[in-house]
Amino acid sequence: MTKPPTLILGSTSRYRRELLQRLRLSFEVVSPQVDETALPGETPSALALRLALAKARAVAALHPHAVVIGADQVADLDGQALGKPGSHDNAVAQLRLLSGHQAIFQTAVAVVRGDTGYEEALLAPVTVHFRTLRDDEIERYLRLDQPYDCAGSAKSETLGITLLDAIDSDDPTALVGLPLIRTCRLLRSAGLDPLAT
Repeated sequence: MTKPPTLILGSTSRYRRELLQRLRLSFEVVSPQVDETALPGETPSALALRLALAKARAVAALHPHAVVIGADQVADLDGQALGKPGSHDNAVAQLRLLSGHQAIFQTAVAVVRGDTGYEEALLAPVTVHFRTLRDDEIERYLRLDQPYDCAGSAKSETLGITLLDAIDSDDPTALVGLPLIRTCRLLRSAGLDPLAT
């Protein structure tokens, strides 16, 4: 039986690492060195797709015989890209913008395998309906959850769920950062079936 190729997650996100562990595949983690600056006029969905593929390609260039997963997420509020806030003040501003609105969290995943030339990226958009938020709720939420490394400043898997009215998605883990249904589809196409290893 042929040994399956090495699997690498091209991301340092602990959320993506925890999600990929659900597939019970052994994998390595490598930090992709990619400039995440948006191009002029680039839409949030195009940005997420481009960065996911760029991350996978960057790691695959160093590990050509591995199957490499790259991913990215950008919150899309009426065409405005909201990335990771990085600070409390930025998170407050993001949540004030999102209050009472719906945003599309554009989550992209890419798989690249250098030795076969396989590469593909898929988008898993998630529509998130935010309820109207008071400033004291925003402050309390941020103090408790500290989602400063999350696009859109809300962790739906923890207390961020209290900020929402509804989530619409066909890939349940996409909002957390790695759409596992699409990831499995790409892994199978790249020659790494989670149920056959």
